[in-house]
Amino acid sequence: MKIVIPGGSGQVGTALAKTFVNDGHEVVVIGRSPAKSPWRTAVWDGKTLGDWAAEIDGADVVINLAGRSVNCRYNEANRREIMDSRVDSTRVVGEAISQAADPPKVWLQSSTATIYAHSFDQANDDVTGVIGGNEADAPDTWNFSIDVATNWERITNEAQTPNTRKVLMRSAVTMGTGRGGIFDTMLGIVRFGMGGTAASGKQFISWIHEDDFIRSVYWLIEHESLSGPINISSPNPLPNKEIMRVFREAWGTRIGLPAFEWQLAIGAIFMRTETELILKSRRVVPKLLTDSGFTFEFPDWDMACADLCKRWRSENK
Repeated sequence: MKIVIPGGSGQVGTALAKTFVNDGHEVVVIGRSPAKSPWRTAVWDGKTLGDWAAEIDGADVVINLAGRSVNCRYNEANRREIMDSRVDSTRVVGEAISQAADPPKVWLQSSTATIYAHSFDQANDDVTGVIGGNEADAPDTWNFSIDVATNWERITNEAQTPNTRKVLMRSAVTMGTGRGGIFDTMLGIVRFGMGGTAASGKQFISWIHEDDFIRSVYWLIEHESLSGPINISSPNPLPNKEIMRVFREAWGTRIGLPAFEWQLAIGAIFMRTETELILKSRRVVPKLLTDSGFTFEFPDWDMACADLCKRWRSENK
């Protein structure tokens, strides 16, 4: 297959590209300044059609991962960049597909499990899940994230691509060993004895092992019956308190100092990020994926965390 990955220079895109190339597929990563790599690259500005669009004409699969990182303070300038980078890039990918003489069979569009409501008790699946934005006393930053996700999906759905199947990948946090990723960041906290409970510890974390994310992408490409919003997440999200306990045990760290909500707020300012990434309860589970027959190699966090810790040690000797 020829697989084109706009915005594919980050951790997830790189992991996908490596796997696809190793499996013998032709891969093209489109980015603003793509680095030298084992796959071909093309340059775009993320908002206008250009020579890069020729790569989509004749491709089998497009996987759009473009979008500015949300790991930042949600000030006015950053909010505009976060929203525009997703809306503009998605719109222009849709235009490239609609103008292609030989359009791709499937367009996998990045979305996020953050689109669902903050929930401690109800698990949000991709059939009956409740879209967030109306929770009582939800911070403005949480509502902004949901606005971003809903606009991301709206632009995808508005694209006129009648010959291309669309899949909205509502992904949970992807846990891989790449440096600077969420697992690597969390592990750094655990290694230095700071990996205790955050705030109440009751807030759920939805996650997926990187291997299962890649396998699920293959599954979505191959199963033509799947379209629209699809949750890509382990079937077993856990509260923050349990996530961190397992993390400490897997790494072999006994000490894990807790952090109160006010401490997290101060820390987020110094780290130039938002506490939403820690405090919002994302209890998200897959349904359409598993109903179609997909099985997880790492359905449980203890298995996944132990494997990732082992890999991290091996890669960072």
